[in-house]
Amino acid sequence: MPILQATYKPFFLFKNGFIATVYSGLCRRVNGVTQKRERINLQDGDFLDLDWSYTEEKTDKLIILLHGLEGDGQRPYMLGAAKLFNKNNVDAVCVNFRGCSGEDNVLFKSYHSGATEDLDEVIQHVIATKSYSEIYLKGISLGANMILKYLGERDTVPNEVKAAVTISVPCSLSGSSLELHKLHNAPYAIRFLKHLKGRLALKLEKFPNTLSRKEFNGIKTLKDFDDVYTSKAHGFKDAEDYYETCSSLQFIPNIKVSTLIINALNDSFLSPECYPVKEAKQSSNIFLEMPNHGGHVAFIDKQNVYYNEKRALEFITEHT
Repeated sequence: MPILQATYKPFFLFKNGFIATVYSGLCRRVNGVTQKRERINLQDGDFLDLDWSYTEEKTDKLIILLHGLEGDGQRPYMLGAAKLFNKNNVDAVCVNFRGCSGEDNVLFKSYHSGATEDLDEVIQHVIATKSYSEIYLKGISLGANMILKYLGERDTVPNEVKAAVTISVPCSLSGSSLELHKLHNAPYAIRFLKHLKGRLALKLEKFPNTLSRKEFNGIKTLKDFDDVYTSKAHGFKDAEDYYETCSSLQFIPNIKVSTLIINALNDSFLSPECYPVKEAKQSSNIFLEMPNHGGHVAFIDKQNVYYNEKRALEFITEHT
């Protein structure tokens, strides 16, 4: 499809990608969303916690929301989307990836950018136990990459899945990794690594024979973490094998569901390869929007309803 022209015009201060990203991550608050938790058991013996919020009247429409690296179902970008869709007659379920719901998961492995088997189990659970005729997907960052990979790696998706929206997508995991390791992204990388190592420390206690203390202490960067833990725990040779296998860019041409990608041009997490212009132009199902501003998951807008949330509702309404 032709590249979409973005209409996003942030307040002057939030044209700065760093300020917008930090504000959205640390300062934004979303109130008024009541969630009910459901735990589902996975085929491999692990579990996922799903946080549901509902419309005032019964609906046959549902949006499944996926968070980013070290996020959870209560992040403002999750609650903001859930609140907006609930107000527009769409139920919402915020998926907490393995180990992200406040309780460590059962197995040594956890979650990663390409763990589409978990997304598939959520979708199959919803179809088997609920009565929704229309299911939409919206993902942020890591969760967005997972959605694109899910939609493009299989010949068919369930008929109930009607549309998808992906925000701040690291379509090239290797390229995004290189960006995150640059000096200007050091505050983000340090914060991510602190949380990831804290979670991994819990697993060392539960699984003392799977990873040595020396290996753990040798993790100094995010790529080290992916080399030492993410790749080994999830069946990849090393970090580069994980990045190559799970990057969504290669799967985009195969997507058959109407899908919106919004990647801001001033997103410091994204490399040039993360803007799939060629793939979008050659596909009848991919709609790419590249606002000049927005940072990483930071499309701040009026009345605490973010631009990407408004666009998600508009796009799904137009394409279903």
